Amino acid sequence: MGAISNCMKNKKRLVKYFFSILAIWFLGHLIYITIDGLTDKNNHADIAVILGNKVNEDGTLSERLEKRMECGLLLYRAGRVKKILVSGGLGKEGFYEGDKMKAYLLKNQVPDSCIIVDNYGNNTLATVTNTLKLRDSLNFESIIVVSQYYHLTRTKMLFKKQHFINVSSVSPNYFELRDLYSLCREFFAYYF
Repeated sequence: MGAISNCMKNKKRLVKYFFSILAIWFLGHLIYITIDGLTDKNNHADIAVILGNKVNEDGTLSERLEKRMECGLLLYRAGRVKKILVSGGLGKEGFYEGDKMKAYLLKNQVPDSCIIVDNYGNNTLATVTNTLKLRDSLNFESIIVVSQYYHLTRTKMLFKKQHFINVSSVSPNYFELRDLYSLCREFFAYYF
């Protein structure tokens, strides 16, 4: 009886250790991507890549997307980037995100020649792939990615997996309750 009892205690202890390690890994990763996403190293780059997000049914940018655009616009106006690539797909609302993002930049006096549109960036990996396909024609060697803070670590990792190392990031100062869900989702997206 004593051996069975000790075996059960050892199994419970192992399960407890396993879930403790998993919790520490999860929380550590969330802390890391939060710090990484909120850190602006004030780098300069050849191009900013702004990841798309929802366009409202009336064709206006969602607040989250507008904040990303403001952030990219500030990079351009400060001379930290020479060009802006806007990337997004066709939303269920019927608008190409890239086209709407370009319209925002044009309205804010960014010259057409400084804007590149990717309307096939339906997800993060597609944006990374499409951006790198343009590398030779646009002659860029460095990128600043613009998205929400929780999204940036994974985006930079995807660029680096494609052997593009000179990538930094900036996030807008925009936070909402939904970020908690998105932050947790990014843990799983990063590894899977």
